[in-house]
Amino acid sequence: MGERLVIDHVGHLGDGIAHAGDHTIYVPYTLGGETVEVAPVPGNHPDRRRLLAIEHASPERIEPFCPHFGSCGGCAIQHWQPDHYRAWKRELVVSTLAQAKIACEVHPLVDAHGLGRRRITLHARQDARKDSQKDSQGALKVGFAAANSHDIVPIDRCPILDPGLSGALDAARAIAELLIAIGKPLDIQITATDNGLDVDVRGSGPLPTAMIATLSRLAEQRGLARLTRHGELVLMRTPPTIAIGTARVTLPPGSFLQATVAGEEALAALVAEHCKRAKHIADLFCGVGPFALRLAAKSRVSAFDSDAGAVTALQKAATSTSGLKPIKAESRDLFRRPLVPQELRDYDAVVFDPPRQGAQAQAQQLAASKIPVVVAVSCNVATFARDARILIDGGYTIEGVTPVDQFRHTPHVELVARFRK
Repeated sequence: MGERLVIDHVGHLGDGIAHAGDHTIYVPYTLGGETVEVAPVPGNHPDRRRLLAIEHASPERIEPFCPHFGSCGGCAIQHWQPDHYRAWKRELVVSTLAQAKIACEVHPLVDAHGLGRRRITLHARQDARKDSQKDSQGALKVGFAAANSHDIVPIDRCPILDPGLSGALDAARAIAELLIAIGKPLDIQITATDNGLDVDVRGSGPLPTAMIATLSRLAEQRGLARLTRHGELVLMRTPPTIAIGTARVTLPPGSFLQATVAGEEALAALVAEHCKRAKHIADLFCGVGPFALRLAAKSRVSAFDSDAGAVTALQKAATSTSGLKPIKAESRDLFRRPLVPQELRDYDAVVFDPPRQGAQAQAQQLAASKIPVVVAVSCNVATFARDARILIDGGYTIEGVTPVDQFRHTPHVELVARFRK
């Protein structure tokens, strides 16, 4: 018989939260108001419990649509009615901003799941336990990490993926079966592009010439657009490209992309609306140009990012696309060398979309500038709130925040906000 708990509400990470005396207990896959039976989680996790049974279910509970839900760590919430899930996700932004004492309107959540995720990273590991029906080294597992664990959950299908990733799981399995004999864990990143699957394998270390030749044949057989190992080319049948606005971008191996096509389009539309009167825009942390290449339809753009490969891809796409205003792309580490007020004075709008750690150093320089419009894009509400506070303390007024949900079924939320001075 396990421990009995009553779940109070769903927390910021998607776990149900219960109170046991003075302790807060986290129980995944539960909802507020439910009475559940739980057990301790192995290891040093005194504040976490494993769900054994639901004695009293919430009327908001629904049946998860994926057979791997509850073991695979990719999705935290498939068991909650959509309206309640959406309200919770918007509230993540509302409550985090309130805690930071940032008062502004939070607009309705924009659903940007679209056709699904266009990029995945699959993990391949040799199970240490022997299986007589597998090879003598143990069973091969190819899939996603388990929830709160380094264990690998083998995946045969994933219903939240873009149809462009059809064949990705089989391709990853074939690559893993070929390389796992090396004895090292593998991470296999696969991106759906307009020309097919773009695959980058990490963790194999240097490969002998014969193995690279075998990998090339496999890539040809599977019809992959490109296969790279740690970014180094193994085989390219056709350049892996995506459309951004009217431009076509050839992706550098392993380059960052928004998780869904719909997500990228929703974020870009919000950014464009906030910058619609600007004639010269700085796009900071520009990546391969999801904003710059669209903004250039009406405005001159200067784009900056530390990823030299992404910057080169952006510049090539801009140069080969007719009808765009001038784009100047530059490789620059904005964490170490943020643009300072003197460099910012020629722009009438700045867009910045940093990684999860935010852009504290750049925000400080923006706060000291006279840029009339700053548009912030973020995938982390907590670091956004920190950077927003810097801008507000520097004299900016925040005009509203729009949350965007391209990571449906998870606690991750994107947002776009406009600041004026």
